[in-house]
Amino acid sequence: MTDLNGKLGLHPRFRHEIVRVGREGAPVVVIDDFLGDPWIVVDYVASQSVFLPGDAAYPGVRAIVPPIYAHALRLLLGKLIRDAFGFGTDRIARGSCGFSLVTTRPADLAPIQRLPHCDSADPRQLALLHYLCAPGKGGTAFYRHRRTGFEQVDGSRVAAYRQAMSADLAELGPPPPCYANGSDARYERIAAFEPVFNRVLIYRGMSLHSAAIAPDFDFDPDPRTGRLTANALLTFA
Repeated sequence: MTDLNGKLGLHPRFRHEIVRVGREGAPVVVIDDFLGDPWIVVDYVASQSVFLPGDAAYPGVRAIVPPIYAHALRLLLGKLIRDAFGFGTDRIARGSCGFSLVTTRPADLAPIQRLPHCDSADPRQLALLHYLCAPGKGGTAFYRHRRTGFEQVDGSRVAAYRQAMSADLAELGPPPPCYANGSDARYERIAAFEPVFNRVLIYRGMSLHSAAIAPDFDFDPDPRTGRLTANALLTFA
């Protein structure tokens, strides 16, 4: 059995940059060479994780992460996150974390899964995405909603954004059965990040974003060869 206890530390070549996205300048932290031994996490997932269908928003399957992995995220990245996003604390009020694989084919996507989305309207909630897959498996893209010009949807914008989405539906009809992967009549893509193995992206959940799944994506359900990621939503106090 693969054991992660005591084996999750920073890579000696750990490095990061903060990229400002779009007109609103939302910060995205890009970390490369995050864990010293990311393959031990892949081995753990492949040998011990049980994947089940995700929630209505996620186009694939998910598995529970061991507590030690979630603890390592907070321990290794807490100060960096606090400084990058201007929080006065690195204390996490609540959070969730899981391993994920994109497995839902375009024809089976629910309408909401075909569009860029926000995870939360709370500016203190961050999304953390750890790529544990090979390049070419589909990165992450950020978007501007054309009708409103919104790139982020906080509490003050929720009502206007929902109204504008309804107007989009009335004018344009339902989104076609495909993944958001570039600009269209509803959204303009404003940034994209490639899925480099052992890369981490951290961004506010209120930023409009989507996995960049290409038409030739293979929907591989094997954790060793598919689009394996660890995904966390962390709300800071």
